[in-house]
Amino acid sequence: MPEVIRFKGLELRFLHDKEDTEGGLDMFEMTVEPNARMPVPHHHESWDETVYGLKGVMTFVVDGKTVQLRPGESLFIKRGVVHAFRNETQGLASCLSVLTPGVLGPGYFREMAALLSDGAPDTAKLKETMLRHGLVPAPPA
Repeated sequence: MPEVIRFKGLELRFLHDKEDTEGGLDMFEMTVEPNARMPVPHHHESWDETVYGLKGVMTFVVDGKTVQLRPGESLFIKRGVVHAFRNETQGLASCLSVLTPGVLGPGYFREMAALLSDGAPDTAKLKETMLRHGLVPAPPA
């Protein structure tokens, strides 16, 4: 049964991870609630990300360019490229994310869910967790 992780307007359903693919890829379905967003623009040090739209419309900002991802469309985000996403609509949006190679796994998301479950999260701990897992927060604009 796939592992499901929920936090702050996001639900991730892991279908494959670095453990069961011998580092080949991580794959998860992500559902984003209305008006939810990835809180911190960031880039990945060690993997590329391909996103395929399943439902609704998600807004990605990739390398400063805004892209609307709709069902049946895909987006490739090369490692090192700053990106963020949000759902600006009043409906649920979902996508399939594939990270190659598989080096992240669900552990990062479990840790973030735990950190974000307490009222006001400790931003230093959030940043440390991101960096330890290979996600680099972008400097403020």
